[in-house]
Amino acid sequence: MKTAHAAARPILSFITILIPTLPIVSTAATEPVPRDQIIVTATRTEIPLENAIVPVTVITRQDIEQSLAADLAELLRFEAGIDIGRNGGPGQTTSVFLRGTDSNHTLVLIDGVRINPGTIGGAAIQHIAPETIERIEIVKGARSALFGTDAIGGVVNIITRQGEARYFESAVGTGSFDTRSALVSAGSRSETMNIGLTVNWQDTDGFSSSTQSEIARGYDNLSASIHAGRRLASSYVTLRHWQASGNNEYFDFFLAPLDQDFRLASTALEVKTALPNDVQSKLVLSHIDDSIEQKQSADFVESKRYAVDWQVSLPTGNHEWVGGIYLVDETASSLSFGSGFEEDTRVRALFIEDQWSRGVHRTFVAARLSDHDSFGNHFTWNAEYSRSLGERWTLNAGLGHAFRAPDATDRFGFGGRPDLAPEVADEAQVALRYRPDSRHTFDFELYRNDIDDMIEFDLSTFELRNIGRAEIRGAEFGWEYRGEGFSVRSSVVRQSADNAIENVRLVRRAEESMTVNLQKDLGKHRLGFSLLASGDRDDVGGIHLPGYVLANLTGQLALAEQWRLNARIENLFDRDYETAAGFRMQERSFFLDLGYSWQ
Repeated sequence: MKTAHAAARPILSFITILIPTLPIVSTAATEPVPRDQIIVTATRTEIPLENAIVPVTVITRQDIEQSLAADLAELLRFEAGIDIGRNGGPGQTTSVFLRGTDSNHTLVLIDGVRINPGTIGGAAIQHIAPETIERIEIVKGARSALFGTDAIGGVVNIITRQGEARYFESAVGTGSFDTRSALVSAGSRSETMNIGLTVNWQDTDGFSSSTQSEIARGYDNLSASIHAGRRLASSYVTLRHWQASGNNEYFDFFLAPLDQDFRLASTALEVKTALPNDVQSKLVLSHIDDSIEQKQSADFVESKRYAVDWQVSLPTGNHEWVGGIYLVDETASSLSFGSGFEEDTRVRALFIEDQWSRGVHRTFVAARLSDHDSFGNHFTWNAEYSRSLGERWTLNAGLGHAFRAPDATDRFGFGGRPDLAPEVADEAQVALRYRPDSRHTFDFELYRNDIDDMIEFDLSTFELRNIGRAEIRGAEFGWEYRGEGFSVRSSVVRQSADNAIENVRLVRRAEESMTVNLQKDLGKHRLGFSLLASGDRDDVGGIHLPGYVLANLTGQLALAEQWRLNARIENLFDRDYETAAGFRMQERSFFLDLGYSWQ
């Protein structure tokens, strides 16, 4: 069988033929992410994307609209260094493996609020509708010093819709598998207040998620996000709420067709206050609810979390100091096959960081002391340095120490052990960036991550134990071109992610991958092409999955001043592939979206 890279050669030839034939038309509509765009996830403070020392990728609202992606996983799969493991089609369990780390080593935030549940670790990204998202910030690398547990591989921060001035948007969509969707989004913003609401509905008959059955598995999801903010004296107070609820059908281990109701919700009250001497205070009170109810039995899983996150920023000369506290009260409960648990957890944390710049030098250091009532104290940190080497070259380097506390299912679910220790990781990365002119950017990155006390299932005792040690080594080369009406982002990743104790590959991670994302303007219209070539991977039980090539073609047709038609061809070359053994992925399929916008 051909490797993924060999299979990609005819596709790359197609791309090289396509590019010269497309007329280059100047239009601001296709401007990629500007380097001075403000991001918040890399340092917990607002900084230009250009100043981030660690690798940060931003997926913009324009990217999201044209992609016609059904969920967050479909947005992330074409990003370098991210492997997706999916148990079939819409609504099925989906895992993110960021830079070779485990599926519960990626922290997912919504507007800065942690939504990873306390029951099963990994966030349910298959239920996050792109229509409610303004942009996504992906930080690659350990970030426990800033955000606590789970951030071993990196952080995905989802910023919900917050339009400028007054805006209104609506859309209806249809597509393969009797897929239907509808969207309404509206809002208003001024210097003293802002308000907005987005509601999105998805419904599909789906397809069979198992390679051993032909019974289709359907899915529906009603998502909404709302925000309201107002300036009060020297403070700005914002209330945000996001939720997704619906039903997804699936198969159990014995291929019996089942279904379950789900609900995810995040609510946050944020108060930003400007204090004397340029001191800034930000207080966030949040609550998350993640629940699943089985329809054919009384089984359920539920996670509730209340959190207080307060930070104060103090600029002094070339430094910007940030310090704060983080308090959590969490309840995780479950019932499965007649047995279950209900566990309360408290976490208290103090953190401090400093950003320093002078001339060609910049540094970032951060430290966090977390007091977990089940695992005691854990100290995590980051130390990063950047130096400009002339006008065109930049050298970045960083070290980090991170951890993940075992979730309630690890401790009290099937095979669980209450005495499990946290997983701990030591990461290092170095990057060299070259910008010969304003249009081209070349990045070369090396990274390593050693994870101790990995929690794995011991077949000799049928229990989870701290018996694993992961050694991850990787290299990534990226190139970006920003032209007038045309842009390209491409990357090649080579990595090894191994269990050093057993000397075997970690499951569902590809050792080689390549991504290409093209955007081209045709007058007022747009054409997009995305390619993922993924190498082979191993799965549970010693099953070997071959590499695959996935290509999507998207287009945006401007019908009138305020009307547009989006289209997507999924799996353009109709390849059969699996990202998790025994689970079928989407065949060639078609989707359309008719939208109206006004502002």
